Amino acid sequence: MKIAVPVTGNNQIDDHFGHCEYYNIFTISDKNEIVNTETIPSLQGCGCKSNIAHTLALNGVKVMLAGGIGAGAINVLNASGIEVIRGCSGLAASVIENYLAGNINDSGESCHQHEAHHSGNSTHQCNHHGRHS
Repeated sequence: MKIAVPVTGNNQIDDHFGHCEYYNIFTISDKNEIVNTETIPSLQGCGCKSNIAHTLALNGVKVMLAGGIGAGAINVLNASGIEVIRGCSGLAASVIENYLAGNINDSGESCHQHEAHHSGNSTHQCNHHGRHS
């Protein structure tokens, strides 16, 4: 199984899926152990309009552990066969290990300001440090 996470430069789960610096892809063994990690640079754009879901699916990703993520990106990832778990935070490898241990569940919270954010009618920053698409 492969699990992806949107990360910052210091391997923390990024608060906003579409504005991360990288996507780390963790390969998980049959014994639920991390056996490999790959890194894909992010184009830092809207997750629902980028090609990242297709790219991750082609790399065999089945699960995305994310912090904040909009409904559009979730829909695109789901359509590509990738389950999305929202509300994750912390060091990427630690989050993966906690997920594999059954300690992480979907928060049910999406980035509710996503549509207003893209229309320019919101001051919501999604903690992506002023980077906008």
